[in-house]
Amino acid sequence: MATSAQAAALSAEQAKAVCVSAVVLAEVIKAFGSPENAQRMDEARDNACNDMGKMLQFLLPVATQIQQDVIKAYGFSNDGEGVLKFARLIKSYESQDPEIASMSGKLKAMFLPPMTLPPHGAGTGGVATS
Repeated sequence: MATSAQAAALSAEQAKAVCVSAVVLAEVIKAFGSPENAQRMDEARDNACNDMGKMLQFLLPVATQIQQDVIKAYGFSNDGEGVLKFARLIKSYESQDPEIASMSGKLKAMFLPPMTLPPHGAGTGGVATS
């Protein structure tokens, strides 16, 4: 069993990790806003033409590279696996910190197209109303 001092230390470590994650996430978002990276993302979006398959082909590699350039300074590997680990870490803190949740949503919106749900009507297997 953890003593109260151990629990407090763990909480302090968790708080530090959340703060560092928020700083790194803010730097990633800032990197997407730089003129050079914004141009790279715009070109990739233009090439993708709102096609999901082409988004994966053109946009995702650019977005991954921009994130890699930032997170490698914080000990993440400079590859796709590093970006995935960073994304999982941020996801784990979203429920603990509303600021991280907000920034994470902002980051995702920069390179993921908005998801629209198909219309929900009686002819599409929806629940019938009377």
